[in-house]
Amino acid sequence: MPTSISRRQALGLALGGLSLPVLAQTPANWPNKTLRFVVGFPGGSSPDLMARTLAEPLSKALGQPVIVENRVGAGGNIAAETVAHASDNHTLGLMINGNMTIARLLNPKIHYDPLKDLAPVSLIATAPLILAGPASLPGATPQAVLEAARKAGEQWSYGSPGVGTVAHLGMEMLKARAHLGAVHVPYPGNPQVITAMLGSQVQLALLPPGLALAQVKAGKLRAIGVTSTTRSSLAPEVPSLAESGVTGFNLEIWNAVAAPASLPAPIVARLSDLLSGIARTPEVREKLFQMGWQVAGTSAEGLANRVKADTRSMGEVIQKQRIQAD
Repeated sequence: MPTSISRRQALGLALGGLSLPVLAQTPANWPNKTLRFVVGFPGGSSPDLMARTLAEPLSKALGQPVIVENRVGAGGNIAAETVAHASDNHTLGLMINGNMTIARLLNPKIHYDPLKDLAPVSLIATAPLILAGPASLPGATPQAVLEAARKAGEQWSYGSPGVGTVAHLGMEMLKARAHLGAVHVPYPGNPQVITAMLGSQVQLALLPPGLALAQVKAGKLRAIGVTSTTRSSLAPEVPSLAESGVTGFNLEIWNAVAAPASLPAPIVARLSDLLSGIARTPEVREKLFQMGWQVAGTSAEGLANRVKADTRSMGEVIQKQRIQAD
């Protein structure tokens, strides 16, 4: 016998059925309001400038405003946590390496898991670091400088913008590869590291090209080598560390866009296509190059693979050296 229902029940079912396609967000009806682009560093910082470079063309492509929101603190992890826990489907984040890889390895108490709570969207740009030191470093060649560093052992020190940063972990990797003994001295940021080197308080540091090259060209610092396997287009005059005999060493800093893991996969795919294409346009490519970055503009899968690889390599350094965040 057919089951009878009331007119109210029938109306409720009809409305419920109609509401599903209206409420469900798909690439076709998303976004339907302003997007937040969360950055973990202050205005004028490299991640902030990169986010703002991407925001305008992304807004035009999506037909909605894209605002950059600076949530500063904990090396970008406060912003990363904000993105990881966002549930409005309209929040993105501009991340650095550590936020998406080693954050939880360094500090198990952080309130997000990079591998579980963040959806990779696109690796936007990369850059090698430059091993630099005071202009007064001994040795006529990069090889001679490295040999002087080996002989000095713990009498030499190196600076970094903090425990667990890529510059810190990268120097620990380099020490193992090049048989160096320099002692780590953490500073609040790279400007303080450069000041310490100019005063010969530390002898070595891994610096972003955008910061190092200005000092090198002014004759205040000396560039020993870049951390890529070959010379970089960002600093073609600086030899690779491999040219000085440091083999098997390849290190980059990078910026990427991530979303909450809860963002529907089709929307993540659309964002990945848009952002990777925007990053590779001649105008944006040139802007990022002038900031000291090489455009990558990868797929979501490409970023996911990079996250896994860097988590593995940096995790080995953290465990071997028993490094913990302050």
